[in-house]
Amino acid sequence: MAAPRDYYDVLGVSRSASADELKSAHRRLARKYHPDLNKEEGAADRFREIQTAYDVLSDSEKRARYDRFGHAGVDGPGAAGGGPGAGGGAADWRNVAPEDFEAIFGEAFGGGRGGGFGGFGGFGGFGGGRATGPTKGRDLEHELEVGFATAAFGGTERLRLGGAAGEPSDLDVKIPAGIHDGATLRIRGKGLPGGHGGPDGDLLLQIRVGRHPWFRRDGLNLEVDVPITIVEAALGGEIRVPLLRGTATLKVPPGVRSGSKLRLKGRGVTDSKGTSGDLHAVLEIVAPSADELSDEHRAALETMGRDLANPRTRTPWAAEVTEG
Repeated sequence: MAAPRDYYDVLGVSRSASADELKSAHRRLARKYHPDLNKEEGAADRFREIQTAYDVLSDSEKRARYDRFGHAGVDGPGAAGGGPGAGGGAADWRNVAPEDFEAIFGEAFGGGRGGGFGGFGGFGGFGGGRATGPTKGRDLEHELEVGFATAAFGGTERLRLGGAAGEPSDLDVKIPAGIHDGATLRIRGKGLPGGHGGPDGDLLLQIRVGRHPWFRRDGLNLEVDVPITIVEAALGGEIRVPLLRGTATLKVPPGVRSGSKLRLKGRGVTDSKGTSGDLHAVLEIVAPSADELSDEHRAALETMGRDLANPRTRTPWAAEVTEG
């Protein structure tokens, strides 16, 4: 059996092609070679080859594996899709996304936009009318941005979905407390319809968490920058710091350095299982500006400057520096 062609060559696009360029090439070629539209010998094999290439390159994860490992990265054991000659026909008409269906095949069924793509899972006549068993519908992926507070405390986000008949519907998605940026929520049965009585696919929501004006998040831990005066840094003291809800008192030890992190255990984000992270206050020593210093303060600082040890003498590079 001949080795499969390069998938980019199959679609006639460059290796840097965007998602829109891939979709445009797929629509054009699928319309040209679909067996119900093209009765020439070899059209069905060419169509399956096109579908296989698009199935891989339109999926960011599969495309990354293909770019790195070639066909071995997507056609080996456990890799979805199969080749153009695969006996199971994995790369057939069922892998056409519903939003592309009418644009590609509308003329084969009398054209027009009135019908949309209702009943997408039931066209058993494609591919020569071969009998197939129940097949699960294809999963769909969607990116969902949630607010920082919603991701931390949990809540509900409303998502608008396009219906099979062209009418949108609203879906309320429950966001679990503590969900992190990049997590995936699986909504069962909200993907493409299954074929021949098979179950519908799922909707995979890729979560993107919005930014907070002053908190940064690492897992369940939070960080917040806390400015302190040179007096607080030298002598220590107690300061108030913000939490996601309310405030807390933090003890600053004397002699602390700028950039030091002080931890408030268990005051970070709490997830749906009751596990809590910590809050880390990142201290930033703020020196007074020149116009904030009175003559008395300036004189006191100059006296301190003469009496205090030069901290640069403790650095590894001190011997390399000559004070002029």
